[in-house]
Amino acid sequence: MHNIVGSGLLAVLLGGVVAVLAFVPFVAVSYRRRGGLSFGRSVLWAGAAVYFWAIWTYTLVPLPDSDDYRCAGTNLRPFQFIDEIREAVAVSGRYLTDPVVLQVALNVLLFVPLGFFLRVLGGRGILIAGLVGLAVSGVIETTQLTGVWGVFPCAYRVFDVDDLIANTSGALLGSLVAFAVPKKYRGAEKTPDADLPRPVTRGRRVLGILCDVLGVGLLQSGVAVALQAVLVVLFEDPGRTGPLSSAVGTAVAAVVWLAVILATGRSVGDLATRVRYTNGVLPEWLARALRFLTGAASYSVLETLPAPWGLLSGLLLLATLVLLFVWKDGRGLTGWIGRRRLVDDRAGVVTPTVL
Repeated sequence: MHNIVGSGLLAVLLGGVVAVLAFVPFVAVSYRRRGGLSFGRSVLWAGAAVYFWAIWTYTLVPLPDSDDYRCAGTNLRPFQFIDEIREAVAVSGRYLTDPVVLQVALNVLLFVPLGFFLRVLGGRGILIAGLVGLAVSGVIETTQLTGVWGVFPCAYRVFDVDDLIANTSGALLGSLVAFAVPKKYRGAEKTPDADLPRPVTRGRRVLGILCDVLGVGLLQSGVAVALQAVLVVLFEDPGRTGPLSSAVGTAVAAVVWLAVILATGRSVGDLATRVRYTNGVLPEWLARALRFLTGAASYSVLETLPAPWGLLSGLLLLATLVLLFVWKDGRGLTGWIGRRRLVDDRAGVVTPTVL
């Protein structure tokens, strides 16, 4: 039971990391392929990320301890599990709860989500589900057979051809189960209404802000960690190089966001959620500079500065959140100061409303 819970928690953790890293691209693709972001499809993709890691954690983890390592055997006889089930049930008299029966059932169920996700999220049919299920199962079984490709001296789990059969059957079954999802919600093709303008709502603005905050944070952290690793190797003094790495990471993130806004007039979050500001009373160059100063990258820079600049960051953030609920389209400080509205970038020319 401990191993089951531990493998599940590890899968959730790794899936969560993947979901965070892929969040901004996922939002951008969703708005371009399906016109927006739906809660149900987002949950399915998050579930697919967790499931991807669950396959590996449940089949390969935990790795064996070198102190009690024992080489495992192999089973190359197809459908041997049928005889094993007959023998086990004859002894126990339990058709549904016997461990041998449960072992086969779990091997099938483990791959049912694979076929389901391939059809619902990827638009792939039963043939692809079977081939992918067989391929993934084959990689897992071979990894076990080779002792994680030579890390261990021999197989630490049984290579079983029946597992290939059960896993592939599960993927095929999952592809069939996916027919329960209405056709309009299945597949990865671009929807017919993907390019139609949609209202800019507060929820959409919150999503764009989240993309900016998350994007800035990930870029900032990624640069800082990479630079810190280099500096530690060169100088072997992480205590002194830590602040420098953090400052460089913040600067790089700010420069990237500034460049994007100056070039397009929109932040990364605006681009991801397909919103743009209408022309207002300010010159375009000043309006773009203002968009940067009232955005996530600017806040991240101000937070690293001593008072009163750090306090200014908090006040700007508070003003942004307050103004987000003043107007339905969440135009914020940029819209308020520059008298600009937020519209869908698929809409035509819109005359700005004087505020």
